[in-house]
Amino acid sequence: MATEIFRIEGGNRLSGEIEVRGSKNAAAPIIAATLLTPEPCTLRNVPRIEDVFRLLEIVKSIGSEVEWLDERTLRIQTKELFPERMSLDEARRVRMSVLLFGALAARCDHFTLGHPGGCAIGARSIETHVDALEKLGINITKHEKYYEVDATGRKAGKVIQREFSVTSTEDVLMLASALPGTTTIKLAAGEPHVEDLGNFLISMGANITGLGSYTITVCGGVLHGAEHTIIPDPIEAATFLVLGAVTGSEIAVSGAREEHLEAVLEKMRDFGVKFRVAPDRITALPAEKLLSPGKVKAELYPGIPTDALSLFAVLATRADGDTLIHEHFYEGRFNYVSEFEKMRIRATVLNPHQAVIHGPNDLRGTTIKSFDLRAGAALLIAALAAQGTTTIEDIYQVDRGYERIEERLQKIGAKIMRVNKE
Repeated sequence: MATEIFRIEGGNRLSGEIEVRGSKNAAAPIIAATLLTPEPCTLRNVPRIEDVFRLLEIVKSIGSEVEWLDERTLRIQTKELFPERMSLDEARRVRMSVLLFGALAARCDHFTLGHPGGCAIGARSIETHVDALEKLGINITKHEKYYEVDATGRKAGKVIQREFSVTSTEDVLMLASALPGTTTIKLAAGEPHVEDLGNFLISMGANITGLGSYTITVCGGVLHGAEHTIIPDPIEAATFLVLGAVTGSEIAVSGAREEHLEAVLEKMRDFGVKFRVAPDRITALPAEKLLSPGKVKAELYPGIPTDALSLFAVLATRADGDTLIHEHFYEGRFNYVSEFEKMRIRATVLNPHQAVIHGPNDLRGTTIKSFDLRAGAALLIAALAAQGTTTIEDIYQVDRGYERIEERLQKIGAKIMRVNKE
C-alpha cells in the first residue's frame, strides 16, 4: 500500500471561505451512544475522517447496521450486540474505543475491550473511567492486552470523578442514561462535545440537567431511537482562523461558533489578531504588523483546550518576542518542536510541559513528519506560511481529524497536493 504525503508550496496569501465539518470529538461518543438502543438513530453532519471510519468498523463488527444516507448522514441500528466479535487489535488502534465502555456496559452483562490507542501524546490512563464506572456497579479487570468487564451489577448512583475527564464523563453519561434511577456526576467535563452528547441522549429519552457545568444529573431508563445534528468542530475552526493569522490572509470560516471559541478568540486577540464575527461565520483579518508575544496555557473548558495549543505555538512564530506554551495535561505534546526547528523556527523545550517559541521567524520549507493529529495541523499551517516546498509525512495523523483538508485548502488558494511517497 502506497504511503501518502502532503507536498506544499508555501508563502502565499490565501483568500476565501472554508467550511467547518462536524466535530470529531462529538461524533465519536454520539456514534457509541447509538448502541444504547435497538432502535435506529440518524446522525447528520458526521465528519468523514479516519477516526470515525475506524469506530464505525468496530460497531459494525459487533452487530450495528450502518448506512450512509447521504455524504454526511448516518443511519445506525443495533438490534443485538455481539461484543465477543470485536477485534481487540482494532480497539487498540483507536482511542475512541474507550467510549464503548459505557455503551456496552448498559446492554451487555460481560465483554472484553482492547486497551484504547490514539495519539502518542503522553500517558493517557483510563483509571478515571474505571473508577467512575465501578461506582455504578461495573467491575473492570485489567489484563495485559485487554480489559474484562462484568456489568451485571450496574445501577444508578453518585459518581465523583477522580479528575476532570471528557471521555470518562461521556462514558458515565451514556451508562447512566440507560439505567433506571438518578445518577449524579461531579467533576464532570463541560466541553461543547460533551454537551452535544448529552443533547443526543435527551433526544433518546434521558432526562439530563447541568450540561456544561461541573455537576450533571441524569434520570435514565429505556432509550429509543433519535435524530441529531452534530455540532461544528471548534478545533477545526480554530485551525483555519490561526491559518489566516499566520499566513496574513483573510479567511472566512463558515460554521464557526463564537460561543465554542471564546477563550481561543480572546487569546488570539491578545496576540493582536483581529476578527469579523457573524452568526454563521468568523473571519480572520490580516495583521498590519508583527503580533505580540505572550503566554498560552491549556485549561479546562471554557479555557483554551489542550488540542488548540499547538496552533498557538505556530501563531507565536509571527510574534515579536518569546511566547511560553504551557501544556500541563500531557507530557508528550511537544513532539512537533523538533519538526519546527527543521523549518528554522527557534524554539526551546524547557520541560515536558513547557516550551518557548522565539519569534519572529522566517519559516523555510523542508521535509517534516506529523507525530499526532494536533501537531500535524500546526505543521500544516507552518508549511503553508513557509517559503519554499515542504513535504509532510505521516499525514494519516491529519486525516484522523480533518476531512480531505487539502481539497478545502485548495479552494482558498493553497498550493497543496496529496501524493504517493516515491
